[in-house]
This record gives sequence, structure tokens and C-alpha cells, in this order.
Amino acid sequence: MKIGLYFGTYNPIHVGHLIIANHMAEFADLDQVWMVVTPHNPLKKKATLLDDHHRLQMVYLATEDYPKIKPSDIEFKLPQPNYTVITLAHLEEKYPNHQFSLIMGEDNLKTFHKWRNYEVILENHDIYVYPRLEDKGRTGEAISDEPENIELKSHPKIHVIDAPIVEISSTFIRNSIKEGKNIQPLLPPKVWEYIDHNNFYKK
Repeated sequence: MKIGLYFGTYNPIHVGHLIIANHMAEFADLDQVWMVVTPHNPLKKKATLLDDHHRLQMVYLATEDYPKIKPSDIEFKLPQPNYTVITLAHLEEKYPNHQFSLIMGEDNLKTFHKWRNYEVILENHDIYVYPRLEDKGRTGEAISDEPENIELKSHPKIHVIDAPIVEISSTFIRNSIKEGKNIQPLLPPKVWEYIDHNNFYKK
């Protein structure tokens, strides 16, 4: 089975994440997409980041009606701070019959050459890239205002997928909730209910 790994803090997961994950599951040559929830780094204090189990539960609620999309807490069990290459090695050992690929935005591809052991990742795994306007990076990896890496983009293991450009950010959602705005259309209904029930992001 070919699995696409879509990493994120998902704080909270929103419809933009689901649109990308579903597009990759339906239109790329992937059997499933696993939404890998990035755990809180104990070395970094981030008051706006919900506990790991709450963010995982929201991903579960958002994806339970999508048979090709699964939540994953695989990184919760790994030492922190963690790197993608370690997660991939762990997954390969745990699921030897699966083939794992990465899903990332164009912004992350620009800095991929700064990731730990990126050559090893590229040698052993396909990478599916979706278009993105914002500069946000994979947690735990280097990010910067890098120019486009044409050589990397043309690598045979890198597949640029013509997915919808979705410019919804979790930061915008958190700030809007804090300001008392109604942002229900940006969240899967069960995720909105979970956030509202627990009074998350209001302080």
C-alpha cells in the first residue's frame, strides 16, 4: 500500500487541510493519506498549541467519514525534538509492507535541502508537492525565504500535483475565535463542535 504522509500541528485542522489531503488521496497515485499530528516540542513553550490528544482527536473527527484519510500519532511516541527522516525510518520498520511518501507544500520544497538527511529521504521516498502561497515550514525543519529550487523540483522522485490553492491558516482561525468571529465554514462541523464545546482558543 502506498501511503502519503501529510504532517502538521493541526491546531486546529481546517477544511483547507482536508481539501489537500482528499485531493492527494483521490488524484495522486496514493492508496491512503495519513495526517501525521506533530507533537508539542517540550523544549518550546507555545501557549496557543493545544495538547497533543486534543489535536489528534480533532483530526480523527475531521477524517472519520473519509476512508482514504487516517489520523496518525506516530510522532507522539518518538523522542523530541524529532526529524522527518527518523519518523520515516520508524514507519518503515513498523509497516514493512507499506511504501511511504511525503506530502508537502511548495514552500517546504524550497527549504527541503536544509532538512536533516534530505538526500536519504529523496533516495528512498517519493514527494508529492501541492501549490502554496504562504511561507510556512514543516515543524522541526529549517524554513526561510529561499528561491525556487528548479533542480530539486525536476527530480524524478518529486511529483508536483495540481491541487487547489487553499489559503486558510490555523493561526487565522485561532485569532478569529479569540475575537469572537464566526468561522464555522472554515472547519469540519465536528471539529467546530469540539472546539466550541471545550472553549478552545477563546483566551
